[in-house]
Amino acid sequence: MTASDTPGPPPAAGPAPQAPAGADAHGDNFRQGELDRFGALANRWWDADGPQKALHALNPPRLAYVAARVELSGARVLDVGCGGGLLSEALAQAGAQVTAIDLAPDLVRIARLHGLESGVTVDYRVQSVESLADEAPASFDAVTCMEMLEHVPHPAAIVQACAALLKPGGRLFVSTLNRTPAAFALAIVGAEYVARLLPKGTHQYRDFIRPSELAAWMRAAGLAPEDVSGLMYEPWRNAARLTARTDVNYLACARAPGAGDAL
Repeated sequence: MTASDTPGPPPAAGPAPQAPAGADAHGDNFRQGELDRFGALANRWWDADGPQKALHALNPPRLAYVAARVELSGARVLDVGCGGGLLSEALAQAGAQVTAIDLAPDLVRIARLHGLESGVTVDYRVQSVESLADEAPASFDAVTCMEMLEHVPHPAAIVQACAALLKPGGRLFVSTLNRTPAAFALAIVGAEYVARLLPKGTHQYRDFIRPSELAAWMRAAGLAPEDVSGLMYEPWRNAARLTARTDVNYLACARAPGAGDAL
């Protein structure tokens, strides 16, 4: 890697993008370039040594984080931005009734094909979370939105729609990247340019989200933030684990008001 190949230092961290009132109600909260970039990886999504190698490693601790806070057996779970279905299938194998949505048709096609091969039943749809929230509010015991918010123009609108889809007492689970110099160094310079674990251009530092910003969006959507935990990928052993460090990848959980509040 030459000096000209390396991205410059992270810009001064300003506020993350916000959704204007009423924005993206009809599912236009996406960047076509992002959908095309991830869609191009569809045929190797389930290759554990392929371009999504790190995502495969992140999947077990993501599932464990959700399972520790929601009884998955028999639960109705929505996976937003499901990609090729890694987490969707894992949730279904844990006993959940899973609906999974994504706006990249090639990824949904691969997810459906893999489900046929594995025998794991998931209801995959090419649909935006905003339109599903209009159709089926308060329908899910849990909603997961993993590694997606940093790829959309208006992440707060995604959080709002996810909250609308929760049943009373349901939980929203999010994983994303913190907007810190450490995240820039590891997730962009390290992962994309040095180790080449991800294609160049996968992430933009300006789109990373601080936990405080995510918590504010959750509260604005009527949710009560419950936890923030770090998620650390260790490339030397191709594995990931939960950690107290939240300066790079992190997971967050928030609960909808309702069931059990008076207990």
